[in-house]
Amino acid sequence: MSIISESNSWALISIMFLSSFVAIYLEQKYKWAAKISGAVITLLIAVILTNINVIPASAPVFDDIVWGYAVPLAIPLLLLNANIFKIWKDTGRLLFIFLIGAAGTLVGAIAGTALLGKVVNGLPGVAAMMTGSYIGGGVNFTAVADAFHVDGTLISSATVADNLNMAIYFMILIGIASSVWFRKHFPHPHIEEVEQNGNTGNGQTLAAQYWERSDISLKDIAAAFAYAAIVVMFSKLIAGFLSDTIPQSNAFLKMLNTFFGSQYVWITNISMIFASCFEKQAKEIHGAKELGTWLIYLFYFVIGVPASILMIIKNAPILLLFCFILVVFNMLFCFVFGKLFKFNLEEIIVASNANIGGPTTAAGMAISQGWSKLVGPCMLVGTFGYVIGTWLGIVVGSILGA
Repeated sequence: MSIISESNSWALISIMFLSSFVAIYLEQKYKWAAKISGAVITLLIAVILTNINVIPASAPVFDDIVWGYAVPLAIPLLLLNANIFKIWKDTGRLLFIFLIGAAGTLVGAIAGTALLGKVVNGLPGVAAMMTGSYIGGGVNFTAVADAFHVDGTLISSATVADNLNMAIYFMILIGIASSVWFRKHFPHPHIEEVEQNGNTGNGQTLAAQYWERSDISLKDIAAAFAYAAIVVMFSKLIAGFLSDTIPQSNAFLKMLNTFFGSQYVWITNISMIFASCFEKQAKEIHGAKELGTWLIYLFYFVIGVPASILMIIKNAPILLLFCFILVVFNMLFCFVFGKLFKFNLEEIIVASNANIGGPTTAAGMAISQGWSKLVGPCMLVGTFGYVIGTWLGIVVGSILGA
């Protein structure tokens, strides 16, 4: 029995909202918190509160409100800048190596499942989630986790393993950027420019730099949520119709049914079409990124709620190895093909980062290293990862039988 019962929705909402605020505040105030990330801090707060019996391991407000409404609404808001035409026009070269890295992630997910599938029950679902996440980001992780109904404790364990893996991965990338061996074998014009001109910083955390105060009005909030709700409504109608229409008589048709019957695939499709064909109108909706990200923070709190610390300790080390396998394949594809096609070292690093960490971490690394010319392009290709991440995650999960 928890101190706060599952029926006390207002108390649970208060704790959830306060936890997301504390995590965001810490992330933007302290560098140690920025390295952990606000999302993980939110999840850890939920894990602690559940395991000391302050809040219940499940409640209607978590399942019905956050999973049912907050998560689907977040995706259209976060994809408002996903103009497919602009992404291709402005970042064709970087997009090429990004897609190669995405192929490496996909191969790594299949290889990792083949190696460790018998050790962890439900690993195909994790493979699908991490494929979506390591090609797109947290929004794809969320969508694919819901599409395959992955166990909550397994999601929490994967999240912890993912963030440990990310810390290792970022240290490796930073080491590569300063490596004499890599500089000898790859051109590195941006590094040379920084060394010649110097690198300046204002002492802020990367999260604080990225989430600077933006202009937002009451009309923007109303427009953002109206847009998101309409996208979700039509997506659910299309997905429901196709799910009932496409037969499941064989493995291929079952995969098609899972793919086209997912509301998240259609949320992504409709959002991308709107952002690409109505860019002017999309840009007029200010604050959508902030609103969508806050909703995703609520999701991270909810996935931490059912987590058993003992199960996390048991599963996280194996899942850490699994996540590392995905990263290794991604980096191998990026660096081998990057060498063959004569890409710069910095382009390879930020493209791989945009895959594994998403657009914000890729931009953060570019900012921290002084590669200012790559900030915009890596943000765009990382956003493109949001567009294709859910698709590919569901394809991988269907192939592996998640």
